[in-house]
Amino acid sequence: MKRLAIGTVLLLVVATACTRVTTTSTTTVGEGNAWTHPHVLRYATSEDISSLNPVLSQQTTLSYMSSLTAAWLVKWNHDNLPIPEIATEVPTKANGGVSPDGLTITYHLRKGVRWSDGVPLNADDVVWTIHSIMNPANNVISRTGWDLITRIDEPNKYTVILHLRKPFSPFVTTFFSSADANPCILPKHVLAQYPNINNVPFNSLPIGAGPFMYKAWNRNQDVVMVPNPYYFRGQPKLKEIDFEIVPDRNTVFTELQAHALDMWVTVPGNYFARMSELGNGFAYLRQPSYTYNHIDFNVTRPAVNDPVVRRALELAVDRKTLRDKIGHGVGILSEEPAPKNAPYYDPNIPFVDFDIAKANQILDADGWKRGADGVREKNGVRLDLVVVTSAGTSDVDSMIDLIQQWWKQIGVAMSVRRYNSSQLFNTYQDGGIIYNGKWDVSFFAWVDDPIGDFSAIYACDVIPPNGQNDLHWCNQKANAAMHALFTHYDQAQRNADAAVVMEQLAHDVPTIVTSISEDISVYNSDLKNYHPNQITPFDDFMNVDI
Repeated sequence: MKRLAIGTVLLLVVATACTRVTTTSTTTVGEGNAWTHPHVLRYATSEDISSLNPVLSQQTTLSYMSSLTAAWLVKWNHDNLPIPEIATEVPTKANGGVSPDGLTITYHLRKGVRWSDGVPLNADDVVWTIHSIMNPANNVISRTGWDLITRIDEPNKYTVILHLRKPFSPFVTTFFSSADANPCILPKHVLAQYPNINNVPFNSLPIGAGPFMYKAWNRNQDVVMVPNPYYFRGQPKLKEIDFEIVPDRNTVFTELQAHALDMWVTVPGNYFARMSELGNGFAYLRQPSYTYNHIDFNVTRPAVNDPVVRRALELAVDRKTLRDKIGHGVGILSEEPAPKNAPYYDPNIPFVDFDIAKANQILDADGWKRGADGVREKNGVRLDLVVVTSAGTSDVDSMIDLIQQWWKQIGVAMSVRRYNSSQLFNTYQDGGIIYNGKWDVSFFAWVDDPIGDFSAIYACDVIPPNGQNDLHWCNQKANAAMHALFTHYDQAQRNADAAVVMEQLAHDVPTIVTSISEDISVYNSDLKNYHPNQITPFDDFMNVDI
C-alpha cells in the first residue's frame, strides 16, 4: 500500500463531526455568478505534479485527479467505507470473497466496463497490472501487500482470485482502491509493449475508466479533464474539469479573488481567516480530516539518531502557538497521528507540552555541550539540522521561523532548503528529496488510512528505496503490531494493533504531530452537489455541477 503524502503542512480547523457549508454569496435562487463558466470547474491545490500515473506517484493532487479518471476496483462512500466500483462487491468473509483463513481473496468484475479509449476492461488488465507492480524494473513506491501474493487465478475474464502467503486485511485499501493513492488498474493493451512503465507517454496522459478522462496536460499550466464517453455509470454533469497548476498559495488566493478559479482544496488555516476578502459569490465547506501534519526526523542521521535529542526538539515546539499564531486559532493538538473520528484513535496517549527548560535539561544530562556559537555538540556531532520543505508555502515558512527561534534556545541550528512539491516527493529512483533521505528534518503531511494500517510509512521493511518510511524508523514492537494487523479482519482487533503503534511513536519520537487537520474547500457558490468524504474527496463527482 502507498500512503498519500501532502507536500505542505496544513494548519487547518477541526470542528464538529458534521459537514458545515457557509456561503458568502448574495445571489438569489435562480441567479448565478457572472464569472461562472457553466459546467466547467476550475480548481487548484497549491501544488504542481510530477506524473499522472498513480502507480508511480503519490501526491495529493494526483489522488484527486485519479479518483476522477483512473480504474479502481473499490472506491469510498461518504462514511469513509469501501464500496464497489469495477468490482461487483467488496470482498469480505461474510460474502465469501475472503476465505475463512484470510489467504484467498476473490474479486468479481462488472461486465461492460470500458477504458476511455473504448477497449473492454477485464481480468486480463487486473492480472497484468499486479505483475507490473511486482516488476522490479518499475519505480513503484511501495509493494507492501502485493508481495504477499503467491498466485493469481483467472478462471474467466470477470473473476480474479488472489492467493496470499499470509493474511493481509489491508487488501481492502491496498488492492486497487482509490484510498491512500494506491495503484490503479492499468490498461494492458496500452502498456504491455514496454519493458517498464517509468518513462512512457501514458504517464503524461493516462487512459482510465473513471467518469472523466484526460484531455491535456499543459505542463506548468494546467491539466484538463473531460467526460469519459464509455464510463459504465453514465455521464457526469460537469463537461470539463481544469486543474490549474498554481504552486504558490498567495497566487491561488489572488486567482480566486480575480474569479480565475472556482475552487481551492484544501485551504490552509491562515487563508481560511481571509475568506471574507473574496467578496460575494463564494462558499466554503469544512469537515474533520484524516490528514495529520508532522515534523519528521530521519533517524539514521547522526544529529537526530538520539531519541533524547528528538524528545528535546519536541519539547521545544510550541504547537499551541503554531496553531494560534500561524493557523489563526484553528486546528487540534494531538500527540498521535490518528484523528479523533477514526475507529482506531487511542485516547490514552498524553500530549507533550512546550517546555524549553526541560528540553535543555535533558540535553545537558545526555552530554550535549554548547559550543562557542551556542550550538550543541556530542562526540563530534553538531546539532545543526538540515531541514527540507515545500517552496511557495508562506505559512510553513512562518512556522519554521518560529521553530528556528525555539530550537536556537536549546542549542540547535537549522539550515532550511526549499523544493517544489514534485521534486520533494519524486520517487527514490528519480532523485526525490524526501525518499533519498539527505536531510535531518522534513515538514509535510500524511493522509491516514481508513482501517488503521500504518505499515506503509512506519514498518521496518518499507524504508526507501523499498517504500515510504522516510523516517528510517524501525521499532520492533510497532513493527510486530503493524504486521499483526494484517491477520485481523475485525476492526476491534485492528484498533488494538494501531494503539501499539501510537504508543511506540510517542515513546521514540521519530515524528512530531503538529496538528490534526480539517478539510476546507472554498468554492464558487454556483457549485452544486459537492459532498466529499475524508478519505477520497473526489470519489463522488457524478452529480457535481456548476
